[in-house]
Amino acid sequence: MTRAMGDLAGAKVGVISVPEISSVTLNKDDKFIVIASDGVWEYLPNQTVASIIWPYYQKRNVEGAVEAVVEEAHKLWTQKENVVDDITCIVVYLEQFPNQQLSLIHIS
Repeated sequence: MTRAMGDLAGAKVGVISVPEISSVTLNKDDKFIVIASDGVWEYLPNQTVASIIWPYYQKRNVEGAVEAVVEEAHKLWTQKENVVDDITCIVVYLEQFPNQQLSLIHIS
């Protein structure tokens, strides 16, 4: 995670600033990309997030999709923990890039 860069205290407990990088080529069957913090992924698996977004995608409501994911993540955090981690979510609908080959580079 980028916030670990220069974090000498975190380095002492195993936090590293070296990213893991992978690349995926998207195709016409890919409908959207979700970029989210660990506050989302801690309790929401990929398929659950996709299922939350899908009805909003069908209505072309990207703001509703993001709000629904964040609300569900927040609900699960408050049910399972005494604190809530940061919850950040970005959703990009891919039909805005017709006839283009897109590449997604994942850095974690």
